[in-house]
Amino acid sequence: MREAASQVAASDGGDRARAFLWILVAYLVATVAALVTGIAYGDHHPIAVAFAADIAATLAIFAFSFAFGNSSFYDAYWSVAPPLIALWFVIAPGSNGVGMRQGLVVALVVLWSVRLTFNWARGWSGLDHEDWRYVDMRNRAGRIGYWFVSLLALHGMPTAIVFLGLLPLWPALASGTRPLGWLDGAAAAVTLAGVAFEFFADNALRRFRLSKPPADAILESGLWAWSRNPNYLGEMLFWVGLALFSFAAAGFVWWAWLGAPAMVAMFLGTSIPMKEARMLARRPAYAERQRRVSLVIPRPPKERG
Repeated sequence: MREAASQVAASDGGDRARAFLWILVAYLVATVAALVTGIAYGDHHPIAVAFAADIAATLAIFAFSFAFGNSSFYDAYWSVAPPLIALWFVIAPGSNGVGMRQGLVVALVVLWSVRLTFNWARGWSGLDHEDWRYVDMRNRAGRIGYWFVSLLALHGMPTAIVFLGLLPLWPALASGTRPLGWLDGAAAAVTLAGVAFEFFADNALRRFRLSKPPADAILESGLWAWSRNPNYLGEMLFWVGLALFSFAAAGFVWWAWLGAPAMVAMFLGTSIPMKEARMLARRPAYAERQRRVSLVIPRPPKERG
């Protein structure tokens, strides 16, 4: 099966329509796997049901990644799974049902999901493309070792961290009893600010790339003039906003605050350093940008040396 799939990927990789069709098939299979698992675990707590279904769907996507030799099958999962889990928390047994807070939170999660998924889709060239980080890991781990790395680090770990990031949605959507108040407004502001940061940063980056600049050119306008990683800042703000909704609905619930710090740690400890190292290796002038421009938090740049 894997050999046949690899042949399809090799022959049709440049055909985006067929590539997206395979992505659709993979995610339909993952949805079925999640539903079957959810039914099988139906007598457990809704959070446990969601986690089991999430793992089953992740394994289904990994099967396609392995069969086609391309871990980019997982790329959209980061943004596709959260709204489904949020909706499950709203309708799950024992939840509070649908109210203004539920509508607000789910709408923000869906907005984030649609924007991020669209941003991925418009930039994905097909099965001939694989994220540079995956390629780097493949080169370092070797053919056999890479798939263990892919399963654990590229599929399993992001699923686990995103699920931790979604834990605040249970108090916010299902169990919290506090009335809607100003804390919800603050949480919504932080969450929406995160989506806005990502929107403007990603759009500016896309326009910059489509302009076909010189190979060593560096984007230094808009949000990118004040921060070297405004898109990552937006993503971190989004997850912090979800945690704040939990506090607004139910006060401090310790396990609802596991995800936001994990997200921040992942971006600051892994994603951003990898990106910074790549930029410095490919663009020596980036060292001057590192000296002048803030890593994450926007602030006026220093004078050029």
